[in-house]
Amino acid sequence: MRLLVTRALTPAVEARVAEEFDTTFRNGAAPMSVEEARAALAEYDALLVTLGDQLRAEAFAPAPRARIVANFGVGYNHIDVAAARAAGVSVTNTPGAVTDATADIAMTLILMSARRAGAGERFLRAGAWTGWTPTQFLGQHVTGKRVGILGMGRIGRAVARRCHYGFGMEVLFHNRSKVAEPGLPAKQVDLDRLLEKCDFVVIAVPASPETHHMIGAAEIAKLQPHAHLINIARGDIVDEAALIAALEAGGIAGAGLDVYEREPFVPPALRARENVTLLPHLGTAALEVRDAMGFMALDNLIAFRDGKAPPNTV
Repeated sequence: MRLLVTRALTPAVEARVAEEFDTTFRNGAAPMSVEEARAALAEYDALLVTLGDQLRAEAFAPAPRARIVANFGVGYNHIDVAAARAAGVSVTNTPGAVTDATADIAMTLILMSARRAGAGERFLRAGAWTGWTPTQFLGQHVTGKRVGILGMGRIGRAVARRCHYGFGMEVLFHNRSKVAEPGLPAKQVDLDRLLEKCDFVVIAVPASPETHHMIGAAEIAKLQPHAHLINIARGDIVDEAALIAALEAGGIAGAGLDVYEREPFVPPALRARENVTLLPHLGTAALEVRDAMGFMALDNLIAFRDGKAPPNTV
């Protein structure tokens, strides 16, 4: 099988991939365009792709040579899975490997947003700090507050555990289906109640047509003025323009974002705000995690090559 790897991976993963397949490493910093994706699907038997590679419906027409697309990552909203299936192409992802690292980033953003850590660091680096004072950079306490988790899947549960057992937080959550046993003291509520009652709201739902702009102006307006909105899922779940308007109007206290609606573009209005913590999609950016993701993607490819069902077909 001829395999195209669209981005540079960790050395350990690239070495194993090269041993298993006739591999071409694209190694580009930019994601594939739709035109590049169409050409790759026509030339290779398999693709190992990742966030941003534009495998839209038109990339799968005419009928491609490729029979499998292995996604490096748990989110796959950049791939038109229905079009892939119609063209006879299997799609896989890498769930599980990303859970704890992404939950850790959620906690990083909660703490940075509540305690104004980003603004404080910028202040210090600018040479403006003249010493400790009792009222400087007053933020919000995190311990003992109420957190709302939007999406109680693997990552949502991992965030909830950290909040409850690490910081003594009360946990509310909203999920599209009933969760009989969340694994910790937590209460399932409707979305409106979660937004209205929580000090921190963490978005951990998968991106899909149903969750596009799930958090818009009406939903943000339900948040309390002291609330912080944290997004570790996908950028287009939040209406970015509505979030900016709420922040500028003082409707919420702050936001912590690891993902953006039009990555890598981040609106200047967000970059200019001192009450927004912005990270460059660091959710899984740990060597051990990126190795695990790569090996999981490789396991999916090997299983398919050997005539077996890939363990993580979407």
